[in-house]
Amino acid sequence: MRFDGVSKSFRTKGRSGRTVRAVDGIGLTIGAGETVALLGRNGAGKSTTIAMLLGLDEPDRGTVELFGRSPEKSVRAGLVGAMLQEGRPIPRVTVRELVEFVASAYPAPMEIGEVLGLAGASAFADRRVDKLSGGQTQRVRFAVALAGNPRLLVLDEPTAALDVEARRAFWDSMRAYAERGNTVLFSTHYLEEADENAARIVVLDRGRIVADDSGDGIRGAVGGGLVGIDLVGGTADGLDRLPGVTGVEVRGGRALLRSADPDATVVALAGAGAVRGLAVSRATLEDAFLALTASPAETSEETR
Repeated sequence: MRFDGVSKSFRTKGRSGRTVRAVDGIGLTIGAGETVALLGRNGAGKSTTIAMLLGLDEPDRGTVELFGRSPEKSVRAGLVGAMLQEGRPIPRVTVRELVEFVASAYPAPMEIGEVLGLAGASAFADRRVDKLSGGQTQRVRFAVALAGNPRLLVLDEPTAALDVEARRAFWDSMRAYAERGNTVLFSTHYLEEADENAARIVVLDRGRIVADDSGDGIRGAVGGGLVGIDLVGGTADGLDRLPGVTGVEVRGGRALLRSADPDATVVALAGAGAVRGLAVSRATLEDAFLALTASPAETSEETR
């Protein structure tokens, strides 16, 4: 899978409509067998990126290629399966009937029993689709995405309607699919899911890729540790120049320092006699994500 210099803009509605660049010159290559999470705030460009990947939209500039073909040809050949958020239940058909119908459209579909088992839908395979719970409906969407026996599976917020136990079962199923050598690309608002289930995380912000690494790599790039201290005199002046510090955020009377070398930062703070209320912790993926996607206004607030 390859994006090469891909851009896409849209014109907003209304008399004062303006052009918004949803995707801004991204380049991205994902190899066979990778499991990749796509993260970004609302409006970061995730949905547009996925739409172009699936051939649902065309880039204004650049190229998108899947398995040496265009997205449309790859989808038509059954090489790509997608589980999207949108879509209404089809009335008066059972889960099995729906999956069989979808599978019949592909040249080399997965065996129906295998699809239902992998998606965790076997227990309600003979129930009507429009009579299922939200979690069961998500599993049916997963089964439909698997029906064509795709080499690439694209999942858009796949666990949004699932409880904790169902989410865990879903990711067990996804890992079983990926272990066959297939490729998985998923977007999620649950950052812990990205950290636990993706070997690689791509962060989009304002239509551009701002990070592409493992969870540990991303945490390290923005400061792998957090050092908190009580401020004396209410000022954070000079803290951003301490060894290892990559960012400073002031919250009330405390300063939170993102640091690539927390040990060096603490030693420098001790030397300056500024270790009141000291707390050191490992940065989370959420900390890194917020640092990477902070708006210019938010960034300037950090150093005040």
